[in-house]
Amino acid sequence: MAASSSAEQTQLHDMEEEEEGMEEREMESDEENRMRGENSDEEEDDSSDDEKENEAEIQRLEEQLSINAFDYNCHVDLIKLLKQEGELLRLRKARQKMSELFPLTEEIWLEWLKDEIRLTEEEPNREKVYELFEKAVTDYICPDIWLEFAQYSIGGMGLPGGMEKVRSIFERAVMAVGLHMTKGQAVWEAYREFENVILSTVQPPPGRVPSCEEQGCLNVQLERIHTLFRRQLAVPLMDMEATFAEYEEWSEQEVAETVMIQYRKALQQLAKCKPLEEALILAEPPKMAEYQAFIDFELKEGDPARIQIIYERALAENCLVPDMWTKYTTYLDRQLKFKELVLSSHERAVRNCPWTMGLWKSYLLALERYDADHATVSDVFEKALIAGFIQATDYVEIWQAFLDYLRRRVDFSKESSKELEELRGSFARSLEYMKQDVEERFGESGDASCIIMQIWARIEALHCKNIQKARELWDSILTKGNAKYANMWLEYYNLERSYGDNAHCRKALHRAVQCTSDYPEHVCEVLLTFERVEGSLEDWDVAVLKTETRLNRVNEQRAKAAVKEANHARQEEDRGDQRQKNKADKKGQKKGQKGPGAVLKRKATQDDHHNDWNNDSAPKRRRGARDGATEENMETEAGRNPPPGYKPGNKRVPAGVRRPDNLAYTLEEPEAKLRAQFESCGPVAQVRPVFATKGTFKGYGYVQFESAVSVAEALKLDRREVEGRPMFVSPCVDKKENPDFKIFKYNTTMERQKLFISGLPFSCTKEQLEEICKSHGTVKDLRLVTYRSGKPKGLAYVEFADVTQASQAVLKMDGMDIGENKICVAISNPPRRNMMDKPGFDRTDLMPRQVFGGRGRGRTQLSLIPRSLHRQSEPVSKVKNGTVDAAGESSAAGETKPLSNSDFARMLLSK
Repeated sequence: MAASSSAEQTQLHDMEEEEEGMEEREMESDEENRMRGENSDEEEDDSSDDEKENEAEIQRLEEQLSINAFDYNCHVDLIKLLKQEGELLRLRKARQKMSELFPLTEEIWLEWLKDEIRLTEEEPNREKVYELFEKAVTDYICPDIWLEFAQYSIGGMGLPGGMEKVRSIFERAVMAVGLHMTKGQAVWEAYREFENVILSTVQPPPGRVPSCEEQGCLNVQLERIHTLFRRQLAVPLMDMEATFAEYEEWSEQEVAETVMIQYRKALQQLAKCKPLEEALILAEPPKMAEYQAFIDFELKEGDPARIQIIYERALAENCLVPDMWTKYTTYLDRQLKFKELVLSSHERAVRNCPWTMGLWKSYLLALERYDADHATVSDVFEKALIAGFIQATDYVEIWQAFLDYLRRRVDFSKESSKELEELRGSFARSLEYMKQDVEERFGESGDASCIIMQIWARIEALHCKNIQKARELWDSILTKGNAKYANMWLEYYNLERSYGDNAHCRKALHRAVQCTSDYPEHVCEVLLTFERVEGSLEDWDVAVLKTETRLNRVNEQRAKAAVKEANHARQEEDRGDQRQKNKADKKGQKKGQKGPGAVLKRKATQDDHHNDWNNDSAPKRRRGARDGATEENMETEAGRNPPPGYKPGNKRVPAGVRRPDNLAYTLEEPEAKLRAQFESCGPVAQVRPVFATKGTFKGYGYVQFESAVSVAEALKLDRREVEGRPMFVSPCVDKKENPDFKIFKYNTTMERQKLFISGLPFSCTKEQLEEICKSHGTVKDLRLVTYRSGKPKGLAYVEFADVTQASQAVLKMDGMDIGENKICVAISNPPRRNMMDKPGFDRTDLMPRQVFGGRGRGRTQLSLIPRSLHRQSEPVSKVKNGTVDAAGESSAAGETKPLSNSDFARMLLSK
């Protein structure tokens, strides 16, 4: 009984413990459920807050797009938010609005298409998805979109005409992207897979002999697959060897010789293109250089289909590059000339880069070239006006293109027509548009020369025989600030000469003589020539009197302007000199405050390069050419670090010394090579190339001849090319002993007989340019501007015999085409240089120069002047071209205040 009782007690104890455990577990479970409920509430609250924030952001983006519908990033952000929120209907509308304004990227299209496919599972709605696919494949050439399009069409294969529709889409896909070297293979394989599925449906079960009809269907299907293999193997694609192996296995017979020939050609083409394709794969976006290299290769090969596909691939990754669109559309306009392809490409170009005027202009020309209806051309032009060009001149050009189109529509044999009235109305509208819209946006009309009005006037005079209207237009042109330009008056004179009468010609030229301010000599000459041919003696006398009076007045004005400009230049130079002197004085004062020890450290290593060179001095010319300057700043300057062989106190300069400069630093054996260059000029006494402390050649040296007779011949070697660089040759002249020696200096005043020409092709030679200029007058001098390396800059200076010839040359040569370049010609008017840019200026000249005694720079040099009388050394006046600046001496002397007797007395008493 005791044992039984003990067992029962133990069992009861275990039951109690189990019940307690269950109660604890129930309590824990209740606590967990409560916590889960609280967390769920918190998650619901957080989700609700996120939804509210997203909805607020969506509303903000929609409001922003209502203000500016062309904000591309705003469209993208709105689509992402709507997709995140699952707002499919609103998402569809947002995508539709964006697609109306911009071409969509491949990623946006694929997301949109997949969403639409999920939304339209029912067959009656398949046509809407087909329409969406058709829009998607027109934006860019994208293999993935074409593959998705074909696969979606397979789902409707069971519908009436479904199989033909699938084949049609696959055929369009391989035509569009089948030549894509890396992605085209997927489209070909999908096409073959589809045909293999069809083959499996027409094959009879094993063991049953097919009927004649079944055998015919089977043969047709087999031939389709054979044809697909052959077509694919004729195209250079990546991994095409695997395709060939698959074809050999599938055909179960020997491959035809014609197929092998096409396959080998494709392999050869693949070998040529593979390095270019691999470069594209390895390159980082935007890959412009790699794509351009690929395009250039395909253009040389000359296959239009391959050229088109590489252009399309480049544009898919660089859709916002206007130059690429320009090159592509130009190729299509000139080579392929397929209407649908050309016009669709132009439309895509302006949708991608609407701010580029040139693309709109090409689009208008293409529409006219392919006989588009007038409403379409007008609609495209109106879109161009609101595209937002970045320059005022862009609007002038697009208006000119549209007005040219309207003019070509007019039949001028009829006195009045609807097209003529539209042309005149458009001319008037263009002028109003320039005056209001363009000036309001850019602050200028963009048509300062009134080109549009000039064209209108010429059309009225030539085609409409309405010279009175042309004169009214020219009166308006000349009152818009153009009366001071000779070319405007001569343009009007030519119009009157062609379609007007002598009275109006004479009136125009008389007004031109009075008003022209840029080239009055030329206008006067035209008037006198006109009177020689058409006028009476009285007319001649009047013209002579008027031209002489005008030219005298012009010469007086020019003389006054020249004096004023010279005074201004002198003042600027004086101010610059004063600033330099002030800076030098401040630096000198600071160094003087540091004590005599600091002064002793400041001395140029004047004797570092003392070498005996026939006991002759050779003042060092400023190394402008070697340091990157051009001919304008090559001056002789004394007072700088002397060349090797210079000895203080020896002022004689041998007449036979010449200095070659601008030589290559890497020139090997410069002494031997310089001697070889100059031996043809006469006996060479000595050649001294200059080396740096490290032993490297400095690019210049000195040559001394035995006779001064060799000087003239040596100077003719100036700018002779030596190992790819022009060698500058100049005399070593001491300006102190030869103050009248003339050296070229940079001219800061206008030279009316000299022209500045820019935009020359680099291949243009001096002889070619001189031949062009000779037809406009006598050429006194011509100089092509080059870099230090001798390569041309595309610039030139041409000096004519007089101002009249130069002015005529400007009018006739400005805008002339030389080769593929259009040159710009103007009167030479070099900008005034500041003191830091002047030839001969050196920053070391700003530093005060310490004067030492006969003992030189000694460590124990003492001053024997009492400290009270010791004055800080004044900076030595700057030496320019071998002459001392007297003005600098006087100004320096004037700055030191003279001491009175009382001052001296105080000094002595303090001592």
